[in-house]
Amino acid sequence: MALKCGIVGLPNVGKSTLFNCLSNAKAQSANFPFCTIEPNVGTITVPDERLNKLSDLVKPERLVPTTIEIVDIAGLVKGASKGEGLGNKFLGNIRETDAIIHVLRCFDDDNVTHVDGSVDPVRDKEIIDIELQLKDLETVDKRLDAAKKTAKSGDKSAAKSVELLTRYKDALESGKSARTVELSEAEAPLAKELQLLTAKPVLYVCNVDEESVVSGNAHVEALKASVADENAEVLLIGAAIEADIAELETYEERQEFLSDLGLEESGVSRLIKHAYKLLQLKTYFTAGVKEVRAWTIKNGFTAPQAAGVIHTDFEKGFIRAEVIKYNDYVSLGSEAAVKDAGKLGVEGKEYVVEDGDIMHFRFNV
Repeated sequence: MALKCGIVGLPNVGKSTLFNCLSNAKAQSANFPFCTIEPNVGTITVPDERLNKLSDLVKPERLVPTTIEIVDIAGLVKGASKGEGLGNKFLGNIRETDAIIHVLRCFDDDNVTHVDGSVDPVRDKEIIDIELQLKDLETVDKRLDAAKKTAKSGDKSAAKSVELLTRYKDALESGKSARTVELSEAEAPLAKELQLLTAKPVLYVCNVDEESVVSGNAHVEALKASVADENAEVLLIGAAIEADIAELETYEERQEFLSDLGLEESGVSRLIKHAYKLLQLKTYFTAGVKEVRAWTIKNGFTAPQAAGVIHTDFEKGFIRAEVIKYNDYVSLGSEAAVKDAGKLGVEGKEYVVEDGDIMHFRFNV
């Protein structure tokens, strides 16, 4: 799954600090690895307690978590849609991502300068929204002109495009993002082809001070109110706290630090999990003495499609899948015990894989 989230935000909101903490995610996920592809792209392991539990039961030679890519995108300024600052690069990088993590400053600190002179996350969000919406409007206008010309010749497909593009145009011109436009099943492929920036799913991350990391503050409440109609999640993270956690030597020290703050897990771990969910991904497992491994699939994948993530031959020659539910495996303690209890399911090509399934595939090459 080559899917990735882009971290966006105005300058000095804590975006780069947060990315650096994600780059250090290894330090907060016990023995999970991290590698860098290029300076602003990180392959981040997804923390999953289920993988550790399976490892405790199976005791494999190797443990392999699943991963996602996080991209640190250059800071945006007003006028980016017209190429101001790093505008063209910024917008191009967003277009290449599948979802957006929008970091907003929600803390007061006179020692950290705000690019617009005051702390106002609602205004900051709107600055980026407007730039993305203007770029999308430019894209929609071009496509709409072309579609109208084609539709005049009686092309039914072009007529449908005109209908959808007009709805996008109306939304964007009224200051709404493309993701607010409801799509029919038939319209989804065209919408995807347009690659509109504001159609991408978004997670708002409020960068707060230590005192606000559990319950939030007035800045957070103002932001939540402003995004109430977007069906988007809002996550609280203290980037400075995450930087402190990354400096601690042992897992036990990190857990004690989090406990003192009233937190069960680090903000980085929560952010990675939310990003995984934002990308509409699920995890299934394979478990054996050689390797316990987490595999990433998209929502709705059937058993053959899930098998194809391991190897294309598995999908082409798929015969059946042997499926164990995670809770059954953990409660009974082993694959043999699951079989003895009659809890091992045998599924065919139509089976839709559920999050947490433990699977073995039978296939012919």
